[in-house]
Amino acid sequence: MTRAHWTGVSATLLLALAVAAPLAAQQGVDGKAVFDKWCAPCHGDGPGKPGTAALQALYKGVKPALLEERTDLVPELTKTFVRNGVSIMPIFRKTELSDADLALLADYLAQR
Repeated sequence: MTRAHWTGVSATLLLALAVAAPLAAQQGVDGKAVFDKWCAPCHGDGPGKPGTAALQALYKGVKPALLEERTDLVPELTKTFVRNGVSIMPIFRKTELSDADLALLADYLAQR
């Protein structure tokens, strides 16, 4: 393959990446939906939510244990915890939770 061909392929891939996030939003995916799918099983309200229970023990009422009630979650913090894990929280790979969906999630939690 020629260099010109590879340049065309690279440009096509960059274009595809540039439109991926807007397409996800257009398809009805929003931060709340991402939270409900990936976070609520551990960080939702009610019994049997290990993330919420761990945060209740950690914060002892100083901060809300429910992530959706927090007002101090800046996007960078959410992204760091999701990609790197913390305590018993596992990491979430890009193949599980895309960067576009993570950005929607982080923005959703930051706007609470």
